[in-house]
Amino acid sequence: MARTSLTMTVRVDGVHETLDAFRDLPKDANDQLRDRAQRLAQLLADRATQSGRAEGRQARLVATTVKARRDRVPVVEAGGTKRLGRNRAPAFKLLFGSEFGSRRYRQFRPHLGRGSYWFFKTIESEEALISREWNAAADEIIDEFTRGG
Repeated sequence: MARTSLTMTVRVDGVHETLDAFRDLPKDANDQLRDRAQRLAQLLADRATQSGRAEGRQARLVATTVKARRDRVPVVEAGGTKRLGRNRAPAFKLLFGSEFGSRRYRQFRPHLGRGSYWFFKTIESEEALISREWNAAADEIIDEFTRGG
C-alpha cells in the first residue's frame, strides 16, 4: 500500500549516542523522553500548521492534518486519508501539490523541484532550536535517573 502521509523526523545532533545511553536506563526514562519529544514535536506541528494556513487554499486544508507523533525524537506528520475541501479529496492528494507545487495542475503553485513551500521549510528552520531543546531535555532525564537511581 502506498504511503498517504509525510512523516518528518527532526535531525538532532548526537541522537544516536544519546539513545544508546537511554538503553541502560529504566523504561520510565524513555517514557519521559517520549513525553518531552512529543511536546517539542507539538511546537513544530503548531508552527507548520500556521505556515500552511498562510500559504494558500490547498495548504490551508492540509494544515489541519498536521500532528505530532509520540517517539523518542520529535516527529511531525501531515496528510493521511482524511477527506478535505468541498470535493472531499483525500489529504494526501493535496499534500504533495501544496508542499512541492505542480507542473500539471494549476490549482497548485509552480513546482519547486527539491524546494518546499511550507511543511519541510518550517520544520527545517526550527531544527537548531529543537535539537538544542531535545538535547537539554535528554541530559536532564539522564542526570535525574543516573543521580537518583
